[in-house]
Amino acid sequence: MAQNEAAEAETAETETAPQPAAPAEPDHSTPKRLVYASAAVFVALSQSLATGFVSANLPQLAGDLHATTNHTYWVMAAFMAPRASMPLMLIRIRDQFGLRRFAEVGIVCFVLAMVLNLWVDDLHSAVIVAFLSGCAAAPLSSLGFLYMLEAIPAAQRLKVAIPAVLTMIMVGRPLARVLLPELTANASWHAVSLFQMGMALVALALIFALPLTPRPLQKVLKPLDFVSFSLLAVGFGAFTSVFMFGALDYWTQTEWLGVALVAAIVMVAGAVLIEMQRANPLIDFHWLLSPPILHLAGTLLVFRIALAEQNAGAVGFLRTMGLQPGQEQLLFGIIALSMLAATGVLMLTNSGARAPLFHGIALVLIAAGAWLDSQSTALTGPEQMYLSQAMIGFAGILFLPPAMAKGLGAAFAKGPHYLLSFVVLFLATQSIGGVIGSGLFRSLVVDRTAYHMAQLSPQISADNPMLSQTLAQSAASLGSQTADAGARAGAALSSVASTVQQQATILAYDDAFRAVFWFALAALAGLIAHVALRQSWPLPRLRLTPSTPVSTS
Repeated sequence: MAQNEAAEAETAETETAPQPAAPAEPDHSTPKRLVYASAAVFVALSQSLATGFVSANLPQLAGDLHATTNHTYWVMAAFMAPRASMPLMLIRIRDQFGLRRFAEVGIVCFVLAMVLNLWVDDLHSAVIVAFLSGCAAAPLSSLGFLYMLEAIPAAQRLKVAIPAVLTMIMVGRPLARVLLPELTANASWHAVSLFQMGMALVALALIFALPLTPRPLQKVLKPLDFVSFSLLAVGFGAFTSVFMFGALDYWTQTEWLGVALVAAIVMVAGAVLIEMQRANPLIDFHWLLSPPILHLAGTLLVFRIALAEQNAGAVGFLRTMGLQPGQEQLLFGIIALSMLAATGVLMLTNSGARAPLFHGIALVLIAAGAWLDSQSTALTGPEQMYLSQAMIGFAGILFLPPAMAKGLGAAFAKGPHYLLSFVVLFLATQSIGGVIGSGLFRSLVVDRTAYHMAQLSPQISADNPMLSQTLAQSAASLGSQTADAGARAGAALSSVASTVQQQATILAYDDAFRAVFWFALAALAGLIAHVALRQSWPLPRLRLTPSTPVSTS
């Protein structure tokens, strides 16, 4: 009864509140538009580089914090956990308190978080600061979009603004791996913190110097919004932690993973039940559960999982081979350039009608890249991955902007309120989907490594004459290092065991790359079948019509 009364009160307030007039189109000169576009690029890069630096340097961070590499994944989990949920309330806060206040408070919080990084000296403080940094970085993606929308005329926003900002948000990961060796060459992790703080201060100056066009304020925050947000925040954070640590602590051997997974499901289900009973919900789950939107969600999730081939696969394989960050710079530079090239292609050719074509090309590129990587051996290095990883980097950008434009079109066709519901869908499939994809990929590698070790172990038995000869030769080569025959034999056996372990891991990565290849081909077959079905049996489509332009609100 109380819930129904609250819903009726929300309905009455919504119906009686005057709707604000649509804001006028910003009338900026061309030079000023270029300045706003530069600010958008810088703000979005500040956020994406912050994410990239955390994920790129966990091994060195472990050394600086005197912790194990597995334990430093808590830093990554703490940074990523708020990323999927914070923007939900930020959009409401932005509408209620205004764009300028939202922008200024958001960037000040980010600067303060970057300053706090300078005082991190152990794992506990690193986890706390990483969580605060993740919360503070959440508004920057929105600010990047808002500044790019301010810079681009309305007619070009789908074609230019969305690809440009999404590229800046995605390119931070490979770009961080290009910059990291230079930043940490003669210093510790604090050099990276200083660099991030410098970028944050420049972004602060840009945002205060370039105010966004004011939008009408709306009283949109309701008490139940905070309840739903809290449930989703805890649920999304638990999902992030479970899939990040599932492959590290392993699923069936760590009790807290199961408890956290159940808690995540209960929390998200609770938020869904609350929102579906509200007349004016924070998130319209009735719309999100409609067949066209579920199809879009599935498409976003499939691609995000497939892109784990690069984010978890290539990175993990090169780490297995013992490469140092400086040896990978050119590879990740090529990946970043491939993303920029894909952005240029989209700006020239993107349209809603071509989204299935772009998605099909992206799946072909991912499948081809994964197949090339599945041929890896102990001699494979970054040079052998230039082509495959460039193809996958290109595919990621070729897919995401058309998919986001399609979702935005569906949201605006229903009304501005549905924008927040689409943001939930997009963030859940991208942030959590990325973690799920990486977790599943690493779990498959762990399983296949155990399998290949079982197959290779008989080859290192004492009855193998070739092994005995190899051990004798290896022990003899160590004669100049120690005169102890027992120590030489032990070192030789350890070297052979290490080689076998590495070979088993390489074979496991090849299996995982092949799994991505088949996964991408299956998705491509599904896409072709879906397009053929839609042509022979038309259903309601998600499209952006001229009557629903993308606004900056």
